[in-house]
Amino acid sequence: MDTIEQFYQEFFQEVLHGADASGSYKEDMFFERFCSYIIDDGELETADRVQFRHTRGVRIDGYGGDPIDSGNVLNLIIADYCDDETIQKLNGREMKEILKRASNYLEKSLSEKFRASMEETTPAYGLADLIAARWDNIVKVRIILISNRLLSTRIDGVEAGKLEGIQIRNSVWDIGRLYRYYSSGREREDIEIDLLNDFGSSIPALSANLDNSGYKSYLAVVPGQQLAAIYDKWDARLLEQNVRVFLQARGKVNKGLRITLENNPDMFFAYNNGITATAEEVTTKQTDEGLAITHLRNFQIVNGGQTTASIYTASKNAENNLSDVYVQMKLSVVAPEVALEIVPKISEYANTQNRVSAADFFSNHPFHVRIENFSRRLYAPSADGTLRQSKWFYERARGQYQDARGGLTTSQRKKFDQENPKSQMFTKTDLAKFLMLWRFRPDLVAKGAQKNFAEFAKVIDREWEKNSDSFNELYFREVVAKAIIFRAEEKLVSEQAWYEGGYRAQVVAYAIAKLAYDLDSMGMTIEFAEIWRQQRITDAMIKALEIVSEEANYVLTNPPPENRNVSEWAKKLQCWELFRNAHITWPEKFLDELRPVTEAKSELNLAVKEQKVLNNIEAQSEVLNLGAKFWSEVLEWGQSRSLLSPKEEGVLGIASQVPSKIPTDKQSIVIIETVKRLQKEGCPLKLTHQDL
Repeated sequence: MDTIEQFYQEFFQEVLHGADASGSYKEDMFFERFCSYIIDDGELETADRVQFRHTRGVRIDGYGGDPIDSGNVLNLIIADYCDDETIQKLNGREMKEILKRASNYLEKSLSEKFRASMEETTPAYGLADLIAARWDNIVKVRIILISNRLLSTRIDGVEAGKLEGIQIRNSVWDIGRLYRYYSSGREREDIEIDLLNDFGSSIPALSANLDNSGYKSYLAVVPGQQLAAIYDKWDARLLEQNVRVFLQARGKVNKGLRITLENNPDMFFAYNNGITATAEEVTTKQTDEGLAITHLRNFQIVNGGQTTASIYTASKNAENNLSDVYVQMKLSVVAPEVALEIVPKISEYANTQNRVSAADFFSNHPFHVRIENFSRRLYAPSADGTLRQSKWFYERARGQYQDARGGLTTSQRKKFDQENPKSQMFTKTDLAKFLMLWRFRPDLVAKGAQKNFAEFAKVIDREWEKNSDSFNELYFREVVAKAIIFRAEEKLVSEQAWYEGGYRAQVVAYAIAKLAYDLDSMGMTIEFAEIWRQQRITDAMIKALEIVSEEANYVLTNPPPENRNVSEWAKKLQCWELFRNAHITWPEKFLDELRPVTEAKSELNLAVKEQKVLNNIEAQSEVLNLGAKFWSEVLEWGQSRSLLSPKEEGVLGIASQVPSKIPTDKQSIVIIETVKRLQKEGCPLKLTHQDL
């Protein structure tokens, strides 16, 4: 993506096409698309749509989930969507007016009279009621403005006063900031921490590396108040993704940490293991007391997330004195070009006490690589009866789709777009959403992309280890069929007479999960192969989805009194259990289209066998392509560390003599498995195809 203008055009068209394809309003699609980026960045964990406008300068467009799930921080979202094909300017006065509308909504939400004036079934009432219920526990409010206009200056984490003693911070994501984040190719936006100017003082440190090692690391002791202040500004973006996911799963602040901070703050250093962190760049200076760290770029806490969050929470209690709290820190400097590979490994190895099972489940996991390979190779049948076939483009890493289009000529780009239409592109979090609904977890999907993906990662990782051959071409075609069902259901809900707006995502999730659950209970399944062939769902299935969607809408919008916020009610397992047990009268024509699960399993077994054959062929090809020199180096590396069995030494010995000696397909499998095991032991030699 060369210019911001090009990025804007792509984003604007994405909103238009997405709204048209799903039958939603452009502002709703803008909110969904924009928030997906800032969730990836770590600015938010989830984004629930709430649309409320009042003539007297009161407005809100969404929120970042229940504050108790994010350290008692209330995240409010206000949107500024400009329906123009060219970038428009957002000036400072307009920005302040927009942010003021959100703060007005916040203030009014604390008024019982204001809440009483609202319809209880609306998302706006649900959010206002949630704010009032949680207010006594909230430690900070963040108002996030998202805009497809261009602001002249960057605004991030700026203090905007207080409400009843609670600090409010403003953060602005305009199209310029979104473009910088997207075009950087990073998983998150740059974090620049100026310790001297913004956080009071530098941090004394000891160099913990040899001068000739080519690697820098430091040992430091960080004042608790300073660590809390840094976290106050950057929040969960400081936490490396594995740690962020882990904290989401835990939800509660460690009781022992809290007690120590409240009763024995001077003993915190002795009782606590400290934090492990990385930074892409560290600036130091010599002082009279020794070496000191003055600046950190892209600082990430890879172990000690609960320690940091606990100190931050304690800092918000006026009764706690953190002046005697200090935290030891091990800091490693990791170059940007290897950060995405190295930082997750540091996180995995550092988190030994509370191991994160999905620590290495990122875009380079072989599951994702295999799905990507299928998506680039397999053509879907034409949906309109013509000979023109297309692909379903799987974006396993952010920006892959645009990168593939970049640098193409106009005619080449036109051909690419015909072969890989944007409407058939799906991401890792989309995939997780499609598939977890067929595992009967709409409550988890309702919690947002990140939490759902974290659980999906654990499930798929276990299944991959058990039998990676089950992830084959048949599996991929079923993935696409489930994507077609999901997107058809989105549009279907929007067209229903009973749909009043506000909870489409939740209705879609619950309707599909209930469909999947009832079919499973009957021992029946959808003809996914037919959906793949037709690239659409049948009329009978449309009717079935209409029926179950209306029932889902009723259960969701009539929660028990203690769960009046529909968005939060949808995230509870109790909600799913209630709807799961509801009776649905499925149309006979739809039931006639189903097939027994036993029939489907026989096809799956055949697909697994075919995948094994394909793996053997690909393994042999990989051994030959990598060549004798590569395998000689693998053999030498393993022998020097006494990590090889006699059998492994034997097959690697054959591989180190290709092409004069050719290993069999079974020997090739052993060779590939050996090098993969050695990689886990630290072998730097990499396979070309990581999904083998």
